[in-house]
Amino acid sequence: MPEAETKGPTTAPAPEPAPQDAAGQDPAGPATPVAEAAPARSGYGPVFAVPEFRAVFVAHAFSLLGLVVSEIALSVLVYGLTGSPLLSALTFALGFLPYLIGGTLLAGVADRFPARRVLVVCDLVCAGCVAVMVLPGAPVAVLLTMRAALALVAPVFQGTRTATLADVLGDGELFVLGRSLLRILSQSALLAGFGTGGLLLTVVSPRHALLVTVCTFLASAVLLRFGTRRRPARADRGRALVRDSLRGARRVLADRRILVLLLLFWVPPMFAVAPEALAAPYAEGLGAGTAGLGLLMCALPVGTIAGELFAGSRLRPATRRRLTLPLVCVTLLPYAAYALRPGLGWTLALLVLAGAGSAYTLGLDQWFVRAVPDELLGRAMTLNSAGLMTAQGVGMVLSGAVAEFAGVRATLVGAGVLGSAVCLALAVAARRSGHGTARAGENGGDTGGR
Repeated sequence: MPEAETKGPTTAPAPEPAPQDAAGQDPAGPATPVAEAAPARSGYGPVFAVPEFRAVFVAHAFSLLGLVVSEIALSVLVYGLTGSPLLSALTFALGFLPYLIGGTLLAGVADRFPARRVLVVCDLVCAGCVAVMVLPGAPVAVLLTMRAALALVAPVFQGTRTATLADVLGDGELFVLGRSLLRILSQSALLAGFGTGGLLLTVVSPRHALLVTVCTFLASAVLLRFGTRRRPARADRGRALVRDSLRGARRVLADRRILVLLLLFWVPPMFAVAPEALAAPYAEGLGAGTAGLGLLMCALPVGTIAGELFAGSRLRPATRRRLTLPLVCVTLLPYAAYALRPGLGWTLALLVLAGAGSAYTLGLDQWFVRAVPDELLGRAMTLNSAGLMTAQGVGMVLSGAVAEFAGVRATLVGAGVLGSAVCLALAVAARRSGHGTARAGENGGDTGGR
């Protein structure tokens, strides 16, 4: 396909905001996306100054809370009904498996319908699925089917929400920081959510805990409905949904520049999940016990949050872009140090360091949103979400399989060495395709309009 249009910055002042009713809606109807003024300094403050982003952020927090609680409650519920560790674990696995199907066959939804409608309907569908789980006497097959349905809808929701951020914040600095804040919130949920869910289950039954999830999805739907503007669909509905989704995926993957960026999003996390997948046997080998296992599971998210916060608040946009490809090349290198047989303390430091390296995604976000044609943005973001989750699931399976033959430590070292080599090759490919080199207008803290 032809080279994707690069969406450049705009220096035009932002127009006066349209009048809104009490619900935060534009009474005149659909609003044209407006580029926010460029932030005067690097940091997250200007992002929170955008009312629509605040609604998206809080809705994301509600969705995450509901999802984490549902995963814990459903796992406990299934185990209580069956006594089967396999079926209990399957409730977590079903959070990965349907992603590829939903992200490939349903991606067209993100562009064929107004984004706000898609987001609200996805939240309502998720609330309905969890409501079915709450029904007394719901068989295990129904519980697992509803869990799979949640994962099927998730990539459509995530892709549409990310494309909406480009409408709300533009495709420049504000978009990068907005995406960063949503990732930080997701990583924070990993640290706090499971503990909250566990405490909740000490006072209520699993089915009652699932009612919390229904409420959080409904709250998210209300926030998105009344806190964001209605915008028209990006593409028409001339083709059947599945055909349109597959055609969009082919167009996205056929563009070499976009494909390289997608691989940079997918490949490092595929190797990065190895310590998480092997945390239990590694902790046992160290004699660290359950407390050590908990610390090992938390270290990578802590590093990710710290890296994103530092890069987003302390580094200038141009500096972050220059560091993107170097960080890609070194983010997995700390895993190679497992060859030195570090103790628990040094292992935690290595994981925090590796997590901090994932700040390279701030640069990738802007390159990606500017490389994708506007009419494909929703489908591209949905495909990206689906590929990321699938890559992590594949990485966990491969880590376990390799560890069966090579051992845990050798597997982790191999993930660091092989992963770094692959990342280096992708960084070279990205440089050759034009990414990582400054273009006109990219040296400041500008925000591009869509």
